[in-house]
Formats: sequence, C-alpha cells, structure tokens
Amino acid sequence: MAITVVSGGVRSGKSRHAESLLAGRTDVTYVATGAPGDGTDPEWAQRVARHQAARPASWTTVETLDLVSLLGMPGGPLLVECLGTWLTGLIDRAGLWEDLTAAGDLVAAQSTALVTALQATPRDVVLVTNEVGWSLVPLTPSGRFFQDSLGRLNAAVAGVADHAVLVVMGHALTLGAS
Repeated sequence: MAITVVSGGVRSGKSRHAESLLAGRTDVTYVATGAPGDGTDPEWAQRVARHQAARPASWTTVETLDLVSLLGMPGGPLLVECLGTWLTGLIDRAGLWEDLTAAGDLVAAQSTALVTALQATPRDVVLVTNEVGWSLVPLTPSGRFFQDSLGRLNAAVAGVADHAVLVVMGHALTLGAS
C-alpha cells in the first residue's frame, strides 16, 4: 500500500500527473468528490466532461464525499480528485458556510477520520489537492476559513503519505519526507 499526495495550483498539471501515476492499471477507482452540477454552470460541466474523457475506459468512477468508507474497502487503487472539492462538499452538504465554528468542528472531525483511514487502508491511493496558500488572502471569512482548512488538511495528509509531489507549471517536483 502506498499513499501519494499530488498538489499544485489551478491548471498546473496535477490531475494529469496523478493519472499518469496509475497509467497501465485497469482496476483504478476514480473518486470524484466534486458535485456533477445541476446544469446551471456550463463551464463546470465542460470541466467535468474533459476530465471524464481523459480517463481510461476501464477505470470506474465513483462520485462521493464518503472517502473513509472507500478507503476501508479492499480493491484496486483509488485516485481521489480532489481534497479541495471534498472539503467544499462537506461544508456545502452541512450548510455551514455561515457558521464557521461548526464548520471548523466538522472539518476537524472529517480530516482526522480521513487521515486515520489513510493510515489503515489496504489500497494504493493517489490524492489530488490544490495548493491554495500561494494566492491572495481571501476577503471573506469563509474564503479565509477554506484556505486555512485546506492548508491544514494538505499538511495532515502529506504527513502520512509515502510520497508527496508538487506540480508547478506542468513539472512534477518530488518533495522530501515530512
């Protein structure tokens, strides 16, 4: 079992790199943590369609926020795309963007459960995440909450990962052990 976390900025090539790590594997489960959309955002629908078209046909796609359950199941590798949309989905589903104290409790509990499940999983896992800390400081409390929460989650996941990769301008840089 190996855990690899792949981080980078928007459009850095992190998803392409993560998929390349599992090239040749036919038993991959692609875990889409982002909502497929309700048809009101055509640009989001195009992004989802591009990602789907780029994946090998033999890969199975599962759309879920329940990463802990998947990590506990036997099977082939998991490619989780991505922790940023997972975090957003958790807060959206709970309706907590206006109650950041409760959102913080939820995120802390779910992040701990995820890290624990990663440490125990029998599966190879590649997790994609966004590196949000190099951008502007968000103007809203919820934006700052998201940025801080994802930064902490990324550090926690990287702390238990066997491999950490930062993708910058299409180039993958292997990071040292934490």
